[in-house]
Amino acid sequence: RYFVCDAAYQLGLFGWVANRMDGTVEVHAETDDSAKLRNFQALLTTGPRYASVDEVESREVEQQGCISFRITR
Repeated sequence: RYFVCDAAYQLGLFGWVANRMDGTVEVHAETDDSAKLRNFQALLTTGPRYASVDEVESREVEQQGCISFRITR
């Protein structure tokens, strides 16, 4: 989660990241810049050093009006 939060901060994204009960990580990221979202998704696909990323799913959802990026749950 810290990798995701740092990547979002570096790109100027707003939203949140949380661990889910099934062991996956859920991310909600907001920006009006689609290039930033593509860069963010590319970083998530790679993950931090020594991480194993099996899959990244994405879908467009309505913005929640986040004003920062934070770790939740």
